[in-house]
Amino acid sequence: MTRSFFGVHALSGVDLRVEAQRITGLIGPNGAGKTTLFNCISGVVPPDSGTVLFDGRDITGWRPDRIATVGLARTFQIARGFPRLSVYENLLLFGDGQPGERVSAAVLHRAPALRRESLLIERAAAIAQRLNLTRVLNDPAGSLSGGQKKLLEIGRVLMARPKLILLDELVAGVNPSLTREIADHLRALVDDGLSVLLIEHHMDTIAQLCDHVVVLAEGRNLAEGSFDALSRNEAVQEAYMGRRQPGVRQ
Repeated sequence: MTRSFFGVHALSGVDLRVEAQRITGLIGPNGAGKTTLFNCISGVVPPDSGTVLFDGRDITGWRPDRIATVGLARTFQIARGFPRLSVYENLLLFGDGQPGERVSAAVLHRAPALRRESLLIERAAAIAQRLNLTRVLNDPAGSLSGGQKKLLEIGRVLMARPKLILLDELVAGVNPSLTREIADHLRALVDDGLSVLLIEHHMDTIAQLCDHVVVLAEGRNLAEGSFDALSRNEAVQEAYMGRRQPGVRQ
C-alpha cells in the first residue's frame, strides 16, 4: 500500500497480514506511517495504490460506515465520543441495525424498532459489565478518567459486533493499574474470537499482548516476528528502540 500527502510519502509499500483471533502489534518511530495505514484500512483516506482485503472481500476505498458494517472497526489516538452524553448513551449510539434511525420505521413500525432498541440496551449493559463500566454507566463520558475513556472506546466498537478492531495507542496516558486491566480485557476478547491490530508505543504492553509484531520505518516494512526476536534485531533497535548498550535492558 502507498499513500502520499502533497508529495510526502507516508506509506511506501507497506504489506502486512493480520491473523484471525490474534493480536498483531504495529510499532515504529513517529512518522513511520502507522496511523496513516489505519486511516487507509478503515476508509478515512483512500490509498494511492494497494488493496485492503478483509475476510476475503476487497474493501479498498469503501466509506468508513460501510466498512464497519462488515465487521472492521477502529479507535483513535484520542478517545472520541460525545462528552455530555452518558456512558450508556454513548454505547447505544454505536449499536448496529437501529431501525429507529429512519423516520418511517420509527413512526410506522414502532414495534420492531422497540424490540431492536431493547436488544441494544441489553448488549450495552452486558458490555459495560464486562469492561467494568457499570458503576459509571450514567456518568457523562467527559467525566471519565483517561483509562475509562479508553475502555469506553473499546465498548463502543464492541457494540458494532466487529470481527477485527484497529486500536490506535490503546494505553497512552493511562495509569499502570488501568493499563493492566485494559490488557486483560483485550486478551479475553481475543480468546472469545476477536482479532486485533494494535498500534502502541509502550513496549511492555506490546511484549505482554502481541502474538506477532510488525515494525514500520519511513512508510515501509522493516521487520516482523515475535517481540523477543525483534527486540534483538539491530535494525529495529537502531530505527525505533535506540541502539542498546551491552547489559542494558530497554
